[in-house]
Amino acid sequence: MTAQVDRTAGTAGTAEAAGVAGTAEGAGAGRAARAPGTVRRRVLVGAAALLMLTGGATIAHGAADGTDGAPAPDGGGHAAHSTGTGASTGTGTGAGEAGPVGGVSRSGGFYMRADGVFSPPGSFVPSDALTYDTALVPAAARIEITQYADRTSHRVGTRLRGLVPNRAYGMHVHTSPCAADPASAGPHYQHRASATADPVNEVWLDFRTDRNGNGEAEARHEWGFRDGGARSVIVHDAQGGAGKRVACFTVPFSS
Repeated sequence: MTAQVDRTAGTAGTAEAAGVAGTAEGAGAGRAARAPGTVRRRVLVGAAALLMLTGGATIAHGAADGTDGAPAPDGGGHAAHSTGTGASTGTGTGAGEAGPVGGVSRSGGFYMRADGVFSPPGSFVPSDALTYDTALVPAAARIEITQYADRTSHRVGTRLRGLVPNRAYGMHVHTSPCAADPASAGPHYQHRASATADPVNEVWLDFRTDRNGNGEAEARHEWGFRDGGARSVIVHDAQGGAGKRVACFTVPFSS
């Protein structure tokens, strides 16, 4: 009797163990069957999150005859703004800077656009746009410079955002690149060297910001730059031919 009881108990235990093993095996098989889909979903979610974190950087492009948002002669685009105040649309670079964009249009004109985000000299993230006075040109303020030239005209335009609201600034094209020393940008670029210092012989981009600290200006001439003669723009604390140098942006102007 005892042996019979023992065998019955053993048989029941074996069956129970087999049942438990079968249940565990089935659960494992279910997890294995679901695993690929779960992994795929996690990969897709991770990829989407990565795109959200790294997205937002764009670079403008197109012909200079008015297609794809590039400057057009006397008819829209970034180089067709009148001097004065205006709300800047900002640059298309997200949190950083885009490289210069330029080209030759089907009509034979040349255009260039360069964007910058101001930072103090020696900042952790290098920038072609330097601020020497963060009270007047705060770090993270933005600047855009455009250039358009054809057979009859030459235009240089600027848009800025994030400056002091309702304030007048001076700006001129200078002969050398920016550096930690504001004087490194050299003097104003002049069409006729050592001649008059005025908007006719130089490129003046004086502007006044609006209530949001945004401003824009444009200068037009019948002459263009000499090869390598124009290398930067300087923002001054006052309008006119002089003033303290408060910021600088190195620009790849074309002759």
